[in-house]
Amino acid sequence: MNTKELSRLAYDLRKDTVDMIAEGGGGHIGGDMSVMETLVTLYFDQMNISPENIGDPDRDLFVLSKGHSVEAYYAVLAKKGFLDIQEVKEKYSKFGSQYIGHPNNKLPGIEMNSGSLGHGLPVCVGMALAGKMDKKEYRVYTVMGDGELAEGSVWEAAMAAHQFKLDNLCAVVDRNRLQISGNTEDIMGHDDLHARFRSFGWHVIDVADGNSIGQLHNAFEEAKTVKGQPTMLIANTVKGKGSSVMENKAAWHHHVPTQQEYDQIMKDFDERKEMLKNE
Repeated sequence: MNTKELSRLAYDLRKDTVDMIAEGGGGHIGGDMSVMETLVTLYFDQMNISPENIGDPDRDLFVLSKGHSVEAYYAVLAKKGFLDIQEVKEKYSKFGSQYIGHPNNKLPGIEMNSGSLGHGLPVCVGMALAGKMDKKEYRVYTVMGDGELAEGSVWEAAMAAHQFKLDNLCAVVDRNRLQISGNTEDIMGHDDLHARFRSFGWHVIDVADGNSIGQLHNAFEEAKTVKGQPTMLIANTVKGKGSSVMENKAAWHHHVPTQQEYDQIMKDFDERKEMLKNE
């Protein structure tokens, strides 16, 4: 699919995500919306991963470190063919269901359980280092939330990734500037994230619009050319992206829409998708 088709697909998957949350009675809807384009770009444009090669040791590897955005992840995995979207919608967050509120590696396509923040990057450093030691060509990707960067394990992993020259590792910060308690800069400010990661020895790419498939594509392509150091994409996104009901509102970090909110959100998604068609 081309950039426009992928951008429109992101809105279809947003609708699946909202359905999941409405049916399941819970979910981290705001972060689902901000990270959607990153997941779509990785799974449909960048990564060598599919249901057919899931057991291949040369497949690319992905960990959703900000595991509370699992609803968007389930929607993407279903579209990719790993899961059945109707089953996910029916069973998500129900008692005894395997479709739980954080990634579950008992499900096909999920490499590790995540959601304990600060774990994704350290594990991916290990995966990338193993690839180097085994002389594999696969690449390793992870997505973190900006609130997650308050975890010290992130920075230990950042040092290790530089030390071992892991140019097969690409991390993304979903920089939506909001977390459950409010604005990240009020809670644990990050100042200049570009300068901070660069000082840890990373190649850093600022993605001005982290909800732009085109800009994400270019950034991931640049990351593939970097030698001798890991790459960090700082994707400047909008929490609740896609509907004015949710956008840039910390209260939508975890929220189940009312019927009125649901109807307006779905209408907004359709309008945004139609605008992309006509661009």
